[in-house]
Amino acid sequence: MARRISEEDLKAIVDAVPQADGATAHQIARTLGTDIALRTLQYRLKKLVAEGRLVKEGKGPSAKYRIPAEGGAQQVIGGEARIEAQGNLFVPVSKQGAQIQKYVRKPFQARKPVGYDRAFLDTYRPNTTAYLSAKERGYLRGIGTPQMAEQPAGTYAKQILHRLLIDLSWNSSRLEGNTYSLLDTKRLIAFGEEAQGKDQIEAQMILNHKDAIEFLVSEADEIGFNRYTILNLHGMLANNLLPDPDAPGSLRHIAVGIDGSTFHPLEVPQAIEECFNQILAIAAAIKDPFEQAFFVMVQLPYLQPFDDVNKRVSRLAANIPLIKRNLCPLSFADVPPQFYTEAILGVYELNKVDLLKDIFIWGYERSASRYAAIRQSLGEPDPFRLRHRTALRALIGEVVRGHMDKKEAAAHIATWTAKNIGAAERDPFREIAEAELLSLHEGNFARYQIKPSAFKTWQQVWSTPDTSNSSIKTDK
Repeated sequence: MARRISEEDLKAIVDAVPQADGATAHQIARTLGTDIALRTLQYRLKKLVAEGRLVKEGKGPSAKYRIPAEGGAQQVIGGEARIEAQGNLFVPVSKQGAQIQKYVRKPFQARKPVGYDRAFLDTYRPNTTAYLSAKERGYLRGIGTPQMAEQPAGTYAKQILHRLLIDLSWNSSRLEGNTYSLLDTKRLIAFGEEAQGKDQIEAQMILNHKDAIEFLVSEADEIGFNRYTILNLHGMLANNLLPDPDAPGSLRHIAVGIDGSTFHPLEVPQAIEECFNQILAIAAAIKDPFEQAFFVMVQLPYLQPFDDVNKRVSRLAANIPLIKRNLCPLSFADVPPQFYTEAILGVYELNKVDLLKDIFIWGYERSASRYAAIRQSLGEPDPFRLRHRTALRALIGEVVRGHMDKKEAAAHIATWTAKNIGAAERDPFREIAEAELLSLHEGNFARYQIKPSAFKTWQQVWSTPDTSNSSIKTDK
């Protein structure tokens, strides 16, 4: 459950920051003159930065915190959109989005306390009501549809899976304050190497994302806006992160608060259950995949159906219709954490979606551009491999989980192929299966739904010198 920090404690930190030159975390701690732990202070500083009450410059111990200039971030206002600087990125913000920012950037005590308004959900009518206009949906479809023949659900995501695992795991975790770098994330996902000096909770968060993304992609035919998918998605994302071991994959039965927000979520378990089922039913009925994606990004966090990890669930759930329809996935690349937090606060406290929509469209543009370039570098998929992808996954999984050496694998592949593959395709299938086994390494075995422990054990057996005349030969 999210921890609540008193406004008095936060104001004391802001007051300890010099107006002109700013200060490091250590300098602020000395000014406060209390016994506050540096880790606690850093957590509160991060919260103040996310709320726009402080600005962070630099990284590491030398990073300085400053009071924002009057009026907040630099702005250029003109036409229908405001362009607001965040680092070296310029995020287009609509006039309506700018109004939301202006409100949620007010001090906590200056914003109106609000509770869950069920009318916000009840008044939505699938395929009649729409958060995204027809023009916006058409634009997103235009930039997000890859140039490829009609393929089974999940084909596009499978083609870019290795990159998607890293991008979406890192960006979604980054939006939760995770401090792993992109390179740290690559090493963790590819080789299981945790970054030095980082909390284990951060590694767990990223690895949970990896598991959840693999689940969505590998089960593209089965997933949807149903209890099975969303509850299991939460179970994976919340694994080993919540105090209550029964909470992952279960709807909330306790009251929760939202740090930095005047919003008080629904408390009655029966009402939470009803609204959760209603959200799923509406999402499943929406025909447009982009409207589906955005609807769950709005309504799931607003309901707060789980003890924690609600926003992470909504971000990955937004990819369900995109994965199923072979559209470019949404990895939240470059989305500024402060903007995302402000957009979610706009939903919580105002029931307004305009700022979140600004971020959704801008973020999707960047994701679509990124994956179009990646897929172009990959070339067209092999139709034979595509047609036999399920059989290859089953066979290779059996070899690895069975800890087979090269001789045993060759015999098993021959027997399995004879039983399961038509005579005309047995030879090329066997060759591909053997080639896939030879190319397996720490960075690509996840696509076969193999656990790291099973892969490690198999790899030890597989790398043992083979003096037999097996048909599988290693490269010299």
